[in-house]
Amino acid sequence: QEEGLLIIQLERPDKKNALTGEMYTDLAELFRQADADDDIHVVLIHGGEDFCAGNDLQDFLQQPGDFLDSPAGNFLLTVAAFNKPLVAAVDGYAVGIGSTLLLHCDLAYCSERATFSLPFVNLGLVPEFAATLLLPNCAGYRLAAELLLLGEPFDAATAVRAGLVNAICTPEQLLDHSHSIALKLASKPQLALQQTRALLHTV
Repeated sequence: QEEGLLIIQLERPDKKNALTGEMYTDLAELFRQADADDDIHVVLIHGGEDFCAGNDLQDFLQQPGDFLDSPAGNFLLTVAAFNKPLVAAVDGYAVGIGSTLLLHCDLAYCSERATFSLPFVNLGLVPEFAATLLLPNCAGYRLAAELLLLGEPFDAATAVRAGLVNAICTPEQLLDHSHSIALKLASKPQLALQQTRALLHTV
């Protein structure tokens, strides 16, 4: 935490930051704490060399009960209700939740080697996290349908075209650039920033 900015780094590099129930629980708690802490103005999330390879499927299948009551569901609801700007820096793989999370970020940047995927249909699943609503809004129906119905990997340029990310950086520049943008946001008048963000989310 620095200068009004909370930096969250996913740290499971051996599994390309595939998320477990425990990680979802920890992330949800971090977002709740950040929302309640007046000293935190902005959150920056990144994953090092890989952003997030989606769910750890073995762990995910062992989660009991209704999805919205699960650790993953709790995280999704927490992020959807988050009231402060969220910035993402995406390198390497961004699969499943690694891509749909970007639809809930206010600003996102990726490296030129980032690879995105929304493979839900191919896994026999309906896309999560309001992706079928949010992606057509920012990508247009045709591109959203291509990405969600085919479920094939796509590159950084397509992610920009789809509105998942704002711009492409070199891998060496990515985190520094995203960090500087997040600090700029954190330095703004906070009431105006949060109310402007809230108005944007009503569109």
